[in-house]
Amino acid sequence: MPSIAEVMDRVRREWFLPPAEAARALEDRPLPIGRSATCSQPTTVRHLLSHLGARPGDRVLDVGSGSGWTTALLAELVGVSPGSDRPPGQVLGVELEPELVAFGRANLARAARHGVEVSRARIEQAEPRMLGNPGDAPFDRILVSAEARAVPEELLAQLTPSGRMVIPVRRTLFVVDREGEAVRTREAGSYRFVPLR
Repeated sequence: MPSIAEVMDRVRREWFLPPAEAARALEDRPLPIGRSATCSQPTTVRHLLSHLGARPGDRVLDVGSGSGWTTALLAELVGVSPGSDRPPGQVLGVELEPELVAFGRANLARAARHGVEVSRARIEQAEPRMLGNPGDAPFDRILVSAEARAVPEELLAQLTPSGRMVIPVRRTLFVVDREGEAVRTREAGSYRFVPLR
């Protein structure tokens, strides 16, 4: 399994930025991608992925996929080694803004032209009054890149019995683990994101 650092080195941020921002891809700061959204700074993305712990073969939901960068990074992390008897994982990105859905899809296609394995990833239009994608649930991992007011029950219900969700709630990042019917939550730092709804 590749490390997060290896995947972030291979899946270049510049492919997921508007042309006017691409030259700033290596800056460790959020960069605008339109519709009041940003492509998160690399250290934040590294921390999110580290806490999420996506594994080869996992099914992952990427809520607020934006530029598609985290969707592509996750697609690389859930792939399996040649010869493995496990099927490769799948990543579903959901995004509310239609312009960003189109932008994210185009960026995934651009990454594919550079050799990134994104065939196991897709980005879909989110339903305005629905969180996640219950029709494709359950998911082993859920990454939320928007700030909630509380941990949403709708997303908890979309986790497998041993699944994990990483979500910012009121500027605090939470790692939420399901253990059967029980739910265990721990704090993992302070972050600011755009609102979830």
